[in-house]
Amino acid sequence: MTVSLEQLRRCHIAVDLGAARTRVFVKGAGLVVDEPSVAAMNTRTGALIAVGALAEQMTGRTPDYIRVVRPVSGGTVVDIEMAQRMLRHLLGDKLRRQLRRKPRLRAAASTPHDSDPLAQRAAVETLIGLGARRVELVDTLIAAAVGCGLPVEQPTANMIMVCGAATTQVAVLSLGSIVTAQRIPVGGNAIDHAVIQHLRHQHDLLLPSQSVRPLQLALSDEGLTARGPSTTEIHGRDVATGVARSVLVNTAAVRDAIYSPLTAVLDGIGKVLRDCPPDLVADLADGGITMVGGSALMPGLDQMLRNATGMPVAIAERPDICAVLGLGAMLEGKIQPMVLNPLAVVR
Repeated sequence: MTVSLEQLRRCHIAVDLGAARTRVFVKGAGLVVDEPSVAAMNTRTGALIAVGALAEQMTGRTPDYIRVVRPVSGGTVVDIEMAQRMLRHLLGDKLRRQLRRKPRLRAAASTPHDSDPLAQRAAVETLIGLGARRVELVDTLIAAAVGCGLPVEQPTANMIMVCGAATTQVAVLSLGSIVTAQRIPVGGNAIDHAVIQHLRHQHDLLLPSQSVRPLQLALSDEGLTARGPSTTEIHGRDVATGVARSVLVNTAAVRDAIYSPLTAVLDGIGKVLRDCPPDLVADLADGGITMVGGSALMPGLDQMLRNATGMPVAIAERPDICAVLGLGAMLEGKIQPMVLNPLAVVR
């Protein structure tokens, strides 16, 4: 079956369930939810203690009877019941009452490219549990391309790279459909893990998981392109003694640790280009790659891609919310009718 723009215009709400953040767009109200996909639960009573940013702050800081969970992994719902409870709390009572007044509530959701039917069904069941009578699924690559303003309906090549927390998706689009695409199981979480392992093995230092992203930002673009300071002071816990201590870390070594997992991403880009028709590859010499997703903001990543591919690389204006903005544009009828004719949907 195919999903058309007419079907999407009938939807009242759009949801982008990501491994890092959950975003909800309501027709007529805009983006109403943009919170981390995290929930904290009391294991003794089963009660939900916190969701979103507050639950994320609890990570690694809770007593034994409080468990912090992530019901979404790699854009796929792994715990339907917890995902429903998290969404209910994020929406709030007032907004849920407004949605319940809709006689036949329709919802749209973005799903990763080439996701299996079980993952698609999990996304559908999650939104049905919130009261949706019908759910339309749109490929994340198409939604992100629309959200960042690429002319996907034109007969020219547009290359997009969706940098997520758990996966990276790369595709070439033309005439509103995906010509060739790759989904790579490397994302922001793998980069964070590489930094943590580097500090553990080279400096015997345990770094809190919530300190990895601030560390990357502290290094800045200049630090990651070898033009900034050669060392940076890092605070953590000694592996052997457990005592808090500080070490001077070589920024070049951190840069190498960050880029090591990204070789798989470069391989995926190469495969997409090899599978793409030559005429479309010629178009990419001018348009290049457009990066979206939260991990697209990682310092130095765009420069690394320029050096590796020799192609222009641009970061979208608001890369972290491009997918949900694209879904919202479809709901509000801001897209040309020919854009979404070939998209597959599961209901």
